[in-house]
Amino acid sequence: MDNDTVKIILRTCAGREVWRDCLITNIPELIVVQDKTNNAMDTFLTAMSIAGNDAAVHIEDDIIITSDFCAKLYAVIAKIPDTVIQFFSMRKDDLTIGSRLDYGRTFMMNQCFYLPQDYSRMILEYYPVWPQRERHKTGYDILIADWLKSRKEKYWIHVPSLVQHRKCKSLINSRRPNNRQSITFEE
Repeated sequence: MDNDTVKIILRTCAGREVWRDCLITNIPELIVVQDKTNNAMDTFLTAMSIAGNDAAVHIEDDIIITSDFCAKLYAVIAKIPDTVIQFFSMRKDDLTIGSRLDYGRTFMMNQCFYLPQDYSRMILEYYPVWPQRERHKTGYDILIADWLKSRKEKYWIHVPSLVQHRKCKSLINSRRPNNRQSITFEE
């Protein structure tokens, strides 16, 4: 897998231009989706629409990427191109078990994840009928978890994490802790 077959889509918002520009410099093929409505779910759904039927890596603007990010990313995807892959994790099992399959219902954190062909479109189509749509207005990781659960599908957690979540205030929910970092990230 390479940049000819996998889109890399960045979701970004105002005030994070320095982080966005750093990612653009390091990932030249990046497709940038700028938040236009001050609504994280709208921006997420726009990214899903842009991915369409293509395989895609979805990333957020508040990440730091590992060295040789694209080479590492494409190497993992090439091994399991038909599986959802989570490239950021904060779980204790990361240290004791390492990379592994997990139940779709456990999917969380959207800093950097891969969706195989057609998956972005299918998640976009699932959103209008998603039972928790009103309850979780910005919970797009919960949306993915529920969608995977509805399909009885597992996903791959890759260790070490290829991205690190920056220590910063969440723009979605300022009450979230700043210390949501991966314990396996290698810079």
